[in-house]
Amino acid sequence: MSPSHHEETLPISHEVMSQDDVPSIHSATSSHHHGIHKIKQIPTHASHSHDAPHEQYTSNIEVPDEIYDRLTDSRKIGVIVVVSFCSFLAPISSTSILAGIPEVTATYHTTGDIINISNALYMFFMGISPCFWGPLSQVYGRRNICLITAVLFIACSIGTALSPNLASYFIFRILTAFEGTSFLTVGAACIGDIYRPTERGTAMGWFLSGTLIGPALGPFIGGIIVTFKSWRVIFYLQAALAGAGLIGAFFFLPETIHQRKSDDLVGLPLRRKAAVMRQMCNPWRVVRLWRYPNLLMVALSSSSLVWNMYSLLTPIRYVLNPRFNLTTPIQSGLFYLAPGCGYMLGTFFGGRYADFIVKKYIEKRGVRIPEDRLRSALPFMGIVIPCCMLIYGWSIEKRFGGVALPVIMMFFQGVAQLFCFPSLNTYCLDVMQNDGAEVIAGNYVIRYMFGAVGSAVVLPAVTAIGVGWFSSISALFLVVGACMMGATVIWGKCLRDDIDQKRRAKRAVFAEIAVQEKISETA
Repeated sequence: MSPSHHEETLPISHEVMSQDDVPSIHSATSSHHHGIHKIKQIPTHASHSHDAPHEQYTSNIEVPDEIYDRLTDSRKIGVIVVVSFCSFLAPISSTSILAGIPEVTATYHTTGDIINISNALYMFFMGISPCFWGPLSQVYGRRNICLITAVLFIACSIGTALSPNLASYFIFRILTAFEGTSFLTVGAACIGDIYRPTERGTAMGWFLSGTLIGPALGPFIGGIIVTFKSWRVIFYLQAALAGAGLIGAFFFLPETIHQRKSDDLVGLPLRRKAAVMRQMCNPWRVVRLWRYPNLLMVALSSSSLVWNMYSLLTPIRYVLNPRFNLTTPIQSGLFYLAPGCGYMLGTFFGGRYADFIVKKYIEKRGVRIPEDRLRSALPFMGIVIPCCMLIYGWSIEKRFGGVALPVIMMFFQGVAQLFCFPSLNTYCLDVMQNDGAEVIAGNYVIRYMFGAVGSAVVLPAVTAIGVGWFSSISALFLVVGACMMGATVIWGKCLRDDIDQKRRAKRAVFAEIAVQEKISETA
């Protein structure tokens, strides 16, 4: 535990606290009852009074080790299975329609570029929604948010399938994205709730298999459907899968959060409770976390991977069909199996390797530093994936290597990404353990914004400059992302400590003002 955590804290009234400092509250032991989903909650180190809730002085607060023993290993596996399946839904929806874009354009009498904009908007709203679901899951719990958004995801998927015109198609696609990203945020937060920092990488690897296999298998499944049925069947299938996820979450997903913030407000006056709740649910809380340079740099590193993934997957039918004289959606859909198989293979090794690196540096230093985890991803992001992307792009541009070379490069990219994403995602949970959902939400906001840009510009860019040069741009972005990750490894702790010190100084000023106001009131 950081020594600064033991510093004396001063009570502050809500009236003098800035919006940014309004509470991250964790208080007395309580239990939440969800039928069979009853888990005893354990108090964290922080405390508060109803009259003076306050935020932690240090961003990296160690959580009591006994919290992670609340669930048995079998229950934890059940949680991973449920959240991994749910996390499969939004990403598969983002790419399953790619193989059917020509059919959608024919239905709505438009162009492929217009439909591709709908895919970019899908990614854009995947980026916006974590600002809402992250704070809400901290306040109301993971399970409640997962169940509510699953129901809404089903309704929006059916709405997309039934869309009579292009405008309604756009609207329901956007709403589906907004609901679906909650599974990614909540699922990652659940892993942080139930697994120790030295175990999270392995669990995160399994969880991320859903988020990454989805985009890769989506076009393959979509290609089969549009070859034999209407593209609308894609979204009916999506709704059915979401229904299965809803049932699984209802019966097998307990409430995993250590302490719901809403419980800490019991007994407060209604007006005060409403004011505090409004600030705790404010999406701006997610954005304000970017004041920590380490979180911003890691988010940009993650963005380079998402940019690369979607700029690789989006144009396959338009790039590879002409290159290899393919004529049907199912033929181009087969190419998506290459990165999908890579993701599945990487699931078994990437997260475990990240945990191995953490344990190695704990033995070396005698203490866990969250930034050490990022070391496991550096060679894969900085060398392996950029090289694969360059070979992939230029082999298609210059027509060498036949079908085998781009397939092999896509496969190795899939494996390498599973050595990167578990490390990056788990770092977000490790570095600010009490606010893991909000940190991971901020990471998703930036990465999916870049994914949206990549989806929007890839086809026009490939048409304008060729797939080789566009792949070179993606490779350069990955190298820059690896450099930012390396900077975080070296200077991340110092940067965090510097921001924490500034925040403590700011809190001290507010505390002094509060004391002076109280003295004035009693005089």
